[in-house]
Amino acid sequence: MLGLHWAAVDLERGTLIVSSNLQRVDGALQIGPTKTASSLRTLPLPPLVLEALRAHRERQAQERVAAGERWTETGLVFTSRVGTPIEPDNLRRSWYPLRDRLGLSLRFHDLRHTCLTLLLDLGVPPHIVRQIAGHSDIGVTMKVYAHASLDEQRKALGSLSDRLG
Repeated sequence: MLGLHWAAVDLERGTLIVSSNLQRVDGALQIGPTKTASSLRTLPLPPLVLEALRAHRERQAQERVAAGERWTETGLVFTSRVGTPIEPDNLRRSWYPLRDRLGLSLRFHDLRHTCLTLLLDLGVPPHIVRQIAGHSDIGVTMKVYAHASLDEQRKALGSLSDRLG
């Protein structure tokens, strides 16, 4: 997320290309390539996300004007108030107050896990969830994210009972 460039976001077509990440190299934050070839992917964006990105782009334009000469143009979607990359620790620190207001007990990275688990719970085929996650192996998707709840197990065995009965 912190390595996402506006050039990789197409708000008209509703897509986002995952092509880079932000990483620390020799103590400095740098934009680098995705971790693996399967991490490089194009994702469709749901309307809710498109709306949020449009609003964010407008807020960022206002921050650019307010910063004036202090603004450093990086082309990143998520920046500090002066356009520089966001320090990952600062992102985590800013997440905690929001998380607490929402009554959640998740780490920021847990949002990814929650998203992928919910997609599987909604019946999205595992191969689609694998593509969204950028996993090279579907086994990772299934091992890490596919946790059948008791209700899901009950429903599955109920369906089998109905078929056999």
